[in-house]
Amino acid sequence: MESTYEDIKKGEIGAWVSIGAYLLLSALKLSVGYWTNSEALQADGLNNSTDIIASIAVLIGLRISRKPPDSDHRYGHFRAETVSAMIASFIMFAVGVQVLYQAASSFQSGHEVPQGGLAAWTALFSAGAIYMVYQYNVRLAKRINSQAMMAAAQDNRSDALVSAGAFIGILGAQWGAPWLDQLTALLVGLMICKTAWGIFSDATHALTDGFDDGELQVIKRTIRDVPGVEKIIDIKARIHGNMKLVDVTIGVHHLLNVTESHEITEQVEKEMYDQHHITHVHIHIEPYEVSKR
Repeated sequence: MESTYEDIKKGEIGAWVSIGAYLLLSALKLSVGYWTNSEALQADGLNNSTDIIASIAVLIGLRISRKPPDSDHRYGHFRAETVSAMIASFIMFAVGVQVLYQAASSFQSGHEVPQGGLAAWTALFSAGAIYMVYQYNVRLAKRINSQAMMAAAQDNRSDALVSAGAFIGILGAQWGAPWLDQLTALLVGLMICKTAWGIFSDATHALTDGFDDGELQVIKRTIRDVPGVEKIIDIKARIHGNMKLVDVTIGVHHLLNVTESHEITEQVEKEMYDQHHITHVHIHIEPYEVSKR
């Protein structure tokens, strides 16, 4: 359990890295976008400014999830990080809709062509910078098995692609297609909404005790291969923050005594940790008459 809390604390570092990067990049994009009249760069900067709020939500969720169990939360507060991922998706979706509205309005009212290449190179620089943040956060998320940090990493990757698209759109506007800058702003909005929906879907799946069936079958095979396990009668799993909880009922030889049966459960727990890094396994034993197979 102590290692779980330490992992969450490491996740907070990733959230701070995202906040710092978004603070700098949003200020840069909004300033340059306004000065050069680039609709795409301003939309990208607005996206990053709200990413700051989303990253803060993730940070708060990680902080709450580190609270130890109490009388009202016997399993701890680990799901707070999943809730924070959902809140982040709401913020992202709201921004996506706003960006889409502004871009669609600019098609009707017209917009000045972006001036010079400064906007384009700002977008390209931002794409490279936030992609490095994505690489850091995705490795961290996998290492600590954090859904909230993986959501933040997905947001980082989306932002890198959006900035790269803004670079292409702004260059296209300079080459005689001024509508391309506004079209890119529309694509920015769509990308934001798509990423928000993906994060929302993953968070709701976890909060409603959903679990990938393919992964559950792999866990089931691991338990079945443990010597002494005659039958898997029932198995369930769910996500609890950055942890996986497994409940399994196994059949063992009906002539085994309590000590022998307990040794089998210990071996199951060991295999769960060694092969899947699962530390919370609730095992119920049922007598099983081997001759009836």
